[in-house]
Amino acid sequence: QVQLVESGGGLVQPGGSLRLSCVASGTMFSIDDLGWFRQAPGKQRELVASITGGRHIDYGEFVKGRFTISRDTAKNTFYLQMTGLTPEDTALYRCNALYRNFQYWGQGTQVNVSS
Repeated sequence: QVQLVESGGGLVQPGGSLRLSCVASGTMFSIDDLGWFRQAPGKQRELVASITGGRHIDYGEFVKGRFTISRDTAKNTFYLQMTGLTPEDTALYRCNALYRNFQYWGQGTQVNVSS
């Protein structure tokens, strides 16, 4: 059973930074396709960043160079480094992985950006 567990969210002031982590367990092989998504109350879920094929990286248009997705294959852990946070970044952030043709979701970690 593949499990994804996010951590690293919290309350941060505008302009601040956070690093989110997504730890994958229950896999025999490395995960090459993973995305970070977010959803704010009353809004649709949107893609924040993704890694596909183990190397191709995409970001949502709103990221504008502020976030960086990365992975540590040895630890089967994915990261989302976020800088220049604004109140508009407040949302539940969840990681999603495609593994052996199945999609898996973590429970999410809440990010609140407020002064």
